[in-house]
Amino acid sequence: MPRYNAAYEIHVHGEVPLRSDVTFEQLQEATRPLWSYAGATTMTEGAISSYPEEPGIRFDNTEHLLQLCWTVSGDDDFRQQLDDLCMALNDLADSGAALEVTFYDADYDDEDDTPEREARDDFVMLFVGPTPAAIMQIQRDMLVDDVIHMMERHFDAAELSGVVGEIDKLFNQRFDELVHSLEIGRPPRGNGGGNGGGHGGGGHGGRKPRHLH
Repeated sequence: MPRYNAAYEIHVHGEVPLRSDVTFEQLQEATRPLWSYAGATTMTEGAISSYPEEPGIRFDNTEHLLQLCWTVSGDDDFRQQLDDLCMALNDLADSGAALEVTFYDADYDDEDDTPEREARDDFVMLFVGPTPAAIMQIQRDMLVDDVIHMMERHFDAAELSGVVGEIDKLFNQRFDELVHSLEIGRPPRGNGGGNGGGHGGGGHGGRKPRHLH
């Protein structure tokens, strides 16, 4: 059902590689937290984004991919839907993947020259995967890319192998701790199956741009 007084426009973006045996019916059930929140009764009905230029929720059966570029109006209760989505996708994913979720303040006007308050935007990174190791691998790869991109402004790429080695040590240590913990069957919050690191408010002048295709 439409949420006319919703606090946010919520954009979910990313691609999840799926096992080759995953069916449309399985994916429809896994993505139920999204399309049911939009008031739909099926994935086909709920796959349409609030913005027609966005592809929405798509199942690429040839490439075995779940593609998400989908916006819905909602409130903070949508965060529980994201937790449920991640837990369901863990069972279908072929490898680790990251999802970006942006909460845009629906009441904030970018064009207002004298805003009375800052936007309540928020940004969340989610990680899913078939195993904790797969989830940590995608987290590691993204961090390495970010660090290398930033440091290449000042150093040659060949000089940064030690930095990458230190990042690998941190992730190896985290994985060892996970293996020896009692939570091995259910990764800690932030290491998959739920909200990963990356909450960040976006104040006036710093709003995160939408993904448009």
